[in-house]
Amino acid sequence: LLTEVTPTMCAFREETFGPIMAVIKAEDHEHALEMANDTEYGLGASIWTRNAELASHLAMQLQSGQVAINGIVKTDPRLPSGGIKGSGFGRELGPHGIHEFVNAKQVWIK
Repeated sequence: LLTEVTPTMCAFREETFGPIMAVIKAEDHEHALEMANDTEYGLGASIWTRNAELASHLAMQLQSGQVAINGIVKTDPRLPSGGIKGSGFGRELGPHGIHEFVNAKQVWIK
């Protein structure tokens, strides 16, 4: 758990992997969303709040391939998983993911 993280620190700017949580103070939810989207990465994000309506709204605004509300980002083989921006393209797992590995071909015979 890293506290007092600021936007100039590596823990804020870089995509971290492992058991790391960076705590960044925000003025309000709009400021938090602005900071969360201020990155070249977009693999996963989480929102922690008791306000389900706000969480749903913010989840749609987050520039991230996956969003967890009141939980950690995790994969499920039944659901598509993947990032956006510098965190990757396309999806793996689930019905959407399998289509990433298929090349459809059109053949006409007269």
